[in-house]
Amino acid sequence: MKMRFHRTFCAAPSSLLPARLPSPMETHFWYIIPDEVKSISLLNKYMEILSPVEKQNVLCMPDDQLRKRAILARTLVRTTIARYQKNCHFDPRSLKFRKNIHGKPEVERQSEDGLFPPPLHFNISHTSSLIACGVTVNSQIGIDVEEKQRKIKNNVLAFARRYFSFYEVEFLSAISDSEVQRQEFIRLWTLKEAYVKALGKGFSAAPFKTFTIRVKPATKEGHIVLAEDLDCEV
Repeated sequence: MKMRFHRTFCAAPSSLLPARLPSPMETHFWYIIPDEVKSISLLNKYMEILSPVEKQNVLCMPDDQLRKRAILARTLVRTTIARYQKNCHFDPRSLKFRKNIHGKPEVERQSEDGLFPPPLHFNISHTSSLIACGVTVNSQIGIDVEEKQRKIKNNVLAFARRYFSFYEVEFLSAISDSEVQRQEFIRLWTLKEAYVKALGKGFSAAPFKTFTIRVKPATKEGHIVLAEDLDCEV
């Protein structure tokens, strides 16, 4: 699986540069760092890209930082998907979205001259320091980002036993360094959340304990295997 990272963002819909579609075994990641967007006028331009419902959702946010992140997240999704359309002058404001039966957002495919473009799949995640959008073609995608210095109030192993599979708890238990253990816990949590988001069924339909992520840290690039955990209760 190849991954390409893009940090490009637009100042206006007319300035969008087209992007080629991801290949069948490729994932494109687009991201923005909220702290780098300081212009109020630019945020106002982004606000105009949003749909009426999206604008209303933004206005309901309780504080400025949450409103800013919501504007950037929805604009990132719209401008990213617009780059892959056949028409290079495609307006991101014309994109329509729907939700599957579990509530996962999807692009509503729109016909161009009677032909439908390849089915794009996307997923978005954000924290206070990063907003990311992943895009694939013909395959589901789920992404999750977490703060690197995220604090865990409870004991790591106690928390893991509550949500993780037996193998994952054993993996964490074998780590003696508390900081490394915390980092590995966050890595597993992030991977599990991304996997559930890719399934698109919601957390209640895919509890964390019902599958295992097997991490093999010995390889240089890291090797992650997803395996159904047949020993845990569903």
